Amino acid sequence: MSEVRVKVLFVCMGNICRSPTAHGVFRKLVVDAGLSRLIEIDSAGTHAYHLGETPDRRARETALTRGIDIGDLRARRAIAEDFHRFDYILAMDRDNYECLAEICPAGMEPKLRLFLDFAPDLSVREVPDPYYGGQRGFERVFDMVELAAQGLLADVTSRYL
Repeated sequence: MSEVRVKVLFVCMGNICRSPTAHGVFRKLVVDAGLSRLIEIDSAGTHAYHLGETPDRRARETALTRGIDIGDLRARRAIAEDFHRFDYILAMDRDNYECLAEICPAGMEPKLRLFLDFAPDLSVREVPDPYYGGQRGFERVFDMVELAAQGLLADVTSRYL
């Protein structure tokens, strides 16, 4: 088996809703595809609001209803060093993209993208923050994340594996 390791980082504001959801969904796809030895996955936030916390209860519950457990994840903050460590740095929205662009070392800009770039059939380019909304917002985010995660896995596989 190839020694190639592809590293993917999902980033939202606090790392308790969108990015851990993306982390969990993509992790399941990677495991199901038998690629967990080749693809490393992490998530982070652009702000330090929730360091060390588990994902939001609503995000965990939504994921569990779809057979994905994200309760093991803990919030951390994105740092400039992440651009040296990861091949993909995927922002959930433009605000987080801009925050990441501010800490991006010169020459690393091509690693930074909006996550929904991998779901071209969706009519939106940003994953909305469900934090202040109801349960339906978390379900909508999950649906969007699933589509983008499938597109991301296809991209990773075609480019690196």
